[in-house]
Amino acid sequence: MQRKLGTNADCIKNGDICETLKKIKALGFDCFFVNGYDADFVTYKNLADELGLTFEFIHAPFRGINSIWLEGDEYKDLYDKICQSIDAAAACSVPVVITHLSSGWQPPAVSELGLSRFDALVEFAEQRGVILAFENLRTYENLMMIMERYNDRENVRFCYDCGHEYCYTHGVDWIKIFGKKLICTHIHDNFGYDRSCDPDIHILPFDGTLDYADMMRRLDKVGYDGSLMLEVFNSTKPEYAAIGEDNFLAECAERIKKIAES
Repeated sequence: MQRKLGTNADCIKNGDICETLKKIKALGFDCFFVNGYDADFVTYKNLADELGLTFEFIHAPFRGINSIWLEGDEYKDLYDKICQSIDAAAACSVPVVITHLSSGWQPPAVSELGLSRFDALVEFAEQRGVILAFENLRTYENLMMIMERYNDRENVRFCYDCGHEYCYTHGVDWIKIFGKKLICTHIHDNFGYDRSCDPDIHILPFDGTLDYADMMRRLDKVGYDGSLMLEVFNSTKPEYAAIGEDNFLAECAERIKKIAES
């Protein structure tokens, strides 16, 4: 199955995203995403249209996401930023916004208060014609509950992160569980489960120990025909910065093409 190949356009630390878009187009990429809520998304979308790249999704901020489950007003700043990401996506005709549900090895318990806040976000996104995609992280139960809660909502989908599955919940087949809701991917590498640290290091594919052939078999099995999207950064290993921006991007292209051919 032939799929579009993409990467996060902010993969170069302190890089010029417009220049990165031009470079990834020349390297054979088809699509991209950007993190944030207040970036110059209109400029990126207009340039992408000129280049023939697809702006697939915006990844909303997530620092402080645990506050959404807790009493008090601490959640409001992040909540507003997620709403701004949704508004930006709608303004640029970007179809999807990715969001997290929690962070850390021991996040707060699912609460009715938190669920009501996510209800409001889902409704906010639906009113603006935007799909809200929830991403797998460390916690199994909250994602299962959220996806069941919004099972009948057309604008709620699943973002599969292979690196998170491998280092946080290895043995849980998220592709099989949510294959019917799967709309996009985050692809990167690490060395597997390690609770003594945060093992989610976002290195280039094949620099860790993740089995991409197995991932591709599972994606094929559920009929996923969306893009294969890298989520990597040239700041995660000194070697990446040392080879220079152009060589790093070339490595990105080579690695994702290798996965596509698995």
